[in-house]
Amino acid sequence: MLDSVLSIVAWLCTILIWIVIIQAVLSLLVAFNVINTYNDFVRQLVYALDRITEPLYRPIRRILPDFGGIDFSPFVVIILLNIVIMLIRGLQTELLVT
Repeated sequence: MLDSVLSIVAWLCTILIWIVIIQAVLSLLVAFNVINTYNDFVRQLVYALDRITEPLYRPIRRILPDFGGIDFSPFVVIILLNIVIMLIRGLQTELLVT
């Protein structure tokens, strides 16, 4: 039972990592005018991804110093989520051994 819950949490962390990557790439494309937010689909997608990722970025942005135009919070979120996944996998391994 606990193994299933841990697998679901690890799976959700993996999905969050992909959402962060997609949001970061999409924000770069918007910033460089490769795509624009005049398109309704793009605007709604950017809005939805911002709503998902902003709660993850906000505490990290308070801690990180300002680096000018570069936002390192997506990198930090990805690293932290990978650490959570590794901890979950280690816990699952320990549960299987005992």
